[in-house]
Amino acid sequence: MTIAVTSAVRLDDTIVAAATPNGRGALALIRLSGRDAFSIAAKHLRPLPSQPRVSQLCSVHDGDELLDQALVTLFPGPNSFTGEDTVELSTHGGYLVPDSVIAALISSGARQALPGEFTRRAVLNAKLDILQAEAIGDLIDSRSQAMRRTALGQLDGGLSRRLLQLRSNLIDLEALIVYDIDFPEEDDGPVSREKVEHAAAEITESLKALLATAPMGELVREGAVVVIAGPPNAGKSSLFNALLGRSRAIVTELPGTTRDALEAVIDTGEWPLRLVDTAGLRYTDDRLERLGIEVSERYLADAHVVIACGETPAGLENTVTLIAQTSPAPILPVHTKIDLVSQGDKSGWPLSTLAISAETGTGLPDLLEAINEVLRKEHGEVSPDVPMLTRARHRHALSLACSELELFQQAWDENSLPATVASVHLRTAVLALEELIGTVEIEDVFDRVFSSFCVGK
Repeated sequence: MTIAVTSAVRLDDTIVAAATPNGRGALALIRLSGRDAFSIAAKHLRPLPSQPRVSQLCSVHDGDELLDQALVTLFPGPNSFTGEDTVELSTHGGYLVPDSVIAALISSGARQALPGEFTRRAVLNAKLDILQAEAIGDLIDSRSQAMRRTALGQLDGGLSRRLLQLRSNLIDLEALIVYDIDFPEEDDGPVSREKVEHAAAEITESLKALLATAPMGELVREGAVVVIAGPPNAGKSSLFNALLGRSRAIVTELPGTTRDALEAVIDTGEWPLRLVDTAGLRYTDDRLERLGIEVSERYLADAHVVIACGETPAGLENTVTLIAQTSPAPILPVHTKIDLVSQGDKSGWPLSTLAISAETGTGLPDLLEAINEVLRKEHGEVSPDVPMLTRARHRHALSLACSELELFQQAWDENSLPATVASVHLRTAVLALEELIGTVEIEDVFDRVFSSFCVGK
């Protein structure tokens, strides 16, 4: 793999950083990686561990001063995370001890690592590809079980293997064209146009199938936007708090209390849900409340599911009609405050209405299951065994590859271009996949991917 390296990233430096968050805690993990990692560590550890991959209790010194006692493990390259000689020190936590140890290591020749530089080196040393590196970031940032499972599948190489197979298929198709151009008179005869058409059609279908996972991947990564909407004082904020399990929204009997949208993420086990509590939908002369309603309408336009809240059948029907004018998303009608309604007054509601009480918790599991059912119907089941596209970068590269392959098919079917010219589209499609995986010079892509990582990763 050939990758240009900017002056900001020097691979011959030995780098150090804490891999755990700064602050009060029992332990801190410090990583030291590079060609001088062992010699720098030897200046500060007494004794230096003699066996690789075996943790040993060592005293950490800065000159004659004892800084801490730490469990230290040596990982000789290339059999380490970064592919370089690596030392991991498990020190006591807090602010002072880890910072003092890092400062001592820097004074002996190490430098502070850049964000994501350890993982970046793992990619540059062919321990990971760039998709697996992205998966590490997604795993760290995951806020749901679905995102965790998806990230682990990508880290295991599921998406990489799928893309490498598509790349291989494209190169095989290229080889057919080259064979036909360079050896037209061989015993096998010219390659049939039908064989090329069939191969191109199969690859296009596979690319489109993978590209079709992008909407689901976005939901898993970012969360499905579930907007709670309805008139003022319809129980929206109470429902938001009940689903969240804590009080985030102010709940009063005064209409118009919620002036802005509140957003929080909950994990249902199947999908991450971005719950949004919105201002009450009504006509008002209050300028501040009107701004809140406009924010509500923007959220409604982007929602994946809308929960329509109402206290009466007529009021709920009016709310559903009003929401449908703004949002194309599926709408779940909900009868809120069911605990305040007597048994005799529970008739007259449509069968599709969910009866909810934020006060007692009645109906909340049914509501969550209804939301999940809508998402399953709209986007399919989430399976960790099926590779999916989770980033805009993935979607852009696959779209480009698919577009180039379709242009090749059009030129080939119409016989409008010489084979040598038409095959340029195949080469562009291959390059798009190679950039996605990280097998070409893509330093700018690396910069974007690793800039969001924490320093010690």
